Amino acid sequence: MRALSAALIGFRRAPLLSLLSVTTIAFSLFAFGLFALVALNIRDALNKVEERVEIRAFLTTNAIPSRAAAAAARVAAYPEVERVDLVTRDQALERARRELGEFKDVFESDFLPASLDVKLRPGFRTPEIVRDVADRLKQIEFVEEVRYGEEWIAQLYRLRNIAGIVGMGLGIAFASVAIIIIGATIRMAMLSRSKEISIMQLVGATDGFIRRPFLIEGAVKGVLGGAVALCMTWGAMQLVERYLHFKTVFFDGRTAFLGVIAGMVIGLVGSALSVGRHLRA
Repeated sequence: MRALSAALIGFRRAPLLSLLSVTTIAFSLFAFGLFALVALNIRDALNKVEERVEIRAFLTTNAIPSRAAAAAARVAAYPEVERVDLVTRDQALERARRELGEFKDVFESDFLPASLDVKLRPGFRTPEIVRDVADRLKQIEFVEEVRYGEEWIAQLYRLRNIAGIVGMGLGIAFASVAIIIIGATIRMAMLSRSKEISIMQLVGATDGFIRRPFLIEGAVKGVLGGAVALCMTWGAMQLVERYLHFKTVFFDGRTAFLGVIAGMVIGLVGSALSVGRHLRA
């Protein structure tokens, strides 16, 4: 309680400096939040594209419907498979005419073969798993050809991996900058109270006793800055949707809460580094 009271007294003694600190933290975390929001939307877009990953096994013209249905049931039992649709010739013709309406008069009733359309479970759509399932489908005796866009899937996962690596690197960079800025603002607060700290040291106050109020102050500033940054990020998303007409997704409640907690942690780390350096000086 004494450390909390001392932290609140520090806020009251230098309100402009405290406001500057919170504002600086908010803008540094806002930049981090914008990047995280962009990364979230890129991941969401990639997930939507990934949902379209499908393996299509075309059947021979002499495939018996009952045997094809039995094969579909066996394939549906694969642990990687989410759903298998047995598409008859008539259904394939209807789908082609619906999807390619301008060429609907070109398709004839016996033009398209029946097929097994295999959709994989989330987490089982990597190029290696898709290739493995396709190879197993090729072993079915009345399967004539298997298509799944191998090159397209490889490009998708290459893009996903690059986005993940770049995202992690930029996230660490933004977090480091935020820690440096927070540490600098706490350092300014300590310099403004250097005489008070010297007197406390002279009367025998321990480093832990001196450090605690500043750590609490850094944590509070981090929480306030995180909350303000979250509001600013939400406002930026609304502006993008209104004026650029992009449909975006925002952080869910859990992620938003973790973002504020991350602000608190960054505030603690920045304060700890700054206070430690000051006490060692």
